[in-house]
Order: sequence, then C-alpha cells, then structure tokens
Amino acid sequence: MAMRGSKYLEFVFWSKSGKTCIYNVVSKTKGSILGEIKWFGRWRQYSFYPSPNCVFNYGCLQDIQDFIVELMEERMKVKR
Repeated sequence: MAMRGSKYLEFVFWSKSGKTCIYNVVSKTKGSILGEIKWFGRWRQYSFYPSPNCVFNYGCLQDIQDFIVELMEERMKVKR
C-alpha cells in the first residue's frame, strides 16, 4: 500500500514500525504534511495525529476516518 487519496488529501506510506505502518496525511494542493496516521497501542487501533495549527473540515475528517477504517479492516484480515 503505497499511496491512497481523496479529493484533497493523500495518504502516503512513510515507514513501518514493528508490525504496523505509519502514513503521512498530505495536502494535495500545498503538498504539506497535515499529520500522520499510526498505531496507538493503548487503544489497539490506528489513530490520527494532526500537525500543530492544522484545521480540518467535515469532509477531510471523513476521508481520514475512512482511511483508518480501511487500515483496521486490512489488519483484521491478516489476523484471521
């Protein structure tokens, strides 16, 4: 899984940390990193870590949520 995206965001594979991956959330218009999605061990799920001073509207948050849902579904398939 190299890169996925939505209308305004790209989810770019950054690195692997143990058994899980880290993805940068990148603005398609500016090319800036808006945050990252990585595993949060205490909650046992992928979570979004926004960069400072970033503001997100409903649509962008929905795209981020949809990507996290995909990651969790893939993880569940592998664990079976």
